[in-house]
Amino acid sequence: MVRGLDHIVVAVNDLDAAAEAWEDLGFTVTPRALHPWGTANRLVQLDGFFVELLTVADAEKIEPLGGRSFSFGGFNREFLKRHEGGSMLVLESRDPASDRSGFERLGLTVYEPFSFERQATFSDGASVTVGFDLTFVGDPAAPNLGFFTCYNRYPEVFWRKEAQIHPNGAKAVDHVIMVANDPSDHHEFLGGFTGQREMRATSLGLEVKTPRGTITVLSPVAYEKLVGQPAPKDRPALAALAIGCEGIDSRHVIAADQLNGLSVILEPLKKG
Repeated sequence: MVRGLDHIVVAVNDLDAAAEAWEDLGFTVTPRALHPWGTANRLVQLDGFFVELLTVADAEKIEPLGGRSFSFGGFNREFLKRHEGGSMLVLESRDPASDRSGFERLGLTVYEPFSFERQATFSDGASVTVGFDLTFVGDPAAPNLGFFTCYNRYPEVFWRKEAQIHPNGAKAVDHVIMVANDPSDHHEFLGGFTGQREMRATSLGLEVKTPRGTITVLSPVAYEKLVGQPAPKDRPALAALAIGCEGIDSRHVIAADQLNGLSVILEPLKKG
């Protein structure tokens, strides 16, 4: 199975200020929700993909890092000690057990199973139970980034049509850009993580197409040339997210220093 993009986690210090910045760009952002392990989030839902703006809400509940159990809160707390920005790349899951066995068979670093449920409140006041099964894996060449697959237990209540209507015309994820000193260092991991063994390698980097969006890994020089923004100094990095929008005719880049460490690229929506 080739796994599509599910969401990206953007670690921020001030959740409401970050949400306001996204709203100022024309995105609809869901209300604040709390995780039982001490983090809080607000979401930007697109068509089958979402942006998770995440902060540490209760430091006393954060589990420490270490061992075979992955601490979601601990990882993002440590990430925020360095800077804000894209902290985790997440792919869809149809079968967590199959993900796990497949990753283990490929020799990837796999952490203990992690499942949870929480309450989600939406702008219309509706409160529902949402639940997820997460399978965390590690890329030795990118220890400061998190990777996992996400099985959505109740997609029929999680995805909200009203949350996917954005004044700026945003509809779908186009691609996520990683920046690495040597993109080829991530070839094997991304192939195993996505299940996509057919990649496009160029002098600029790697391109991994999935059923929902593309993962692009660029060198710092290539990133600066193609995106027109300085490459992140802390590398490898989840540097940019490109979103297809209806009603626009040209690309617009919002710089990382204006949006909590993640550049956002608004592009004309591709047909088909």
